[in-house]
Amino acid sequence: MRITLDRSANAAYIRLADTIPDGVANTHMTVLDFSAADVNLDFDKEGRLVGIEIMPASKGLPPDLLAIAEVIG
Repeated sequence: MRITLDRSANAAYIRLADTIPDGVANTHMTVLDFSAADVNLDFDKEGRLVGIEIMPASKGLPPDLLAIAEVIG
């Protein structure tokens, strides 16, 4: 698992798979009435969940998790 944070976009990505041979095949946008953040689920072509994007990261993830994320932007 790898957590990255793009501060300029205020977006976090939790990558669940070390490698995704054919890349992301499908993204499912979720609508959560109770959440202040959007959550997008990425699946590979086999239907396995390979990553989770949270925007805005500052509202969707706790500060201690953001603190350990690898900053990429």
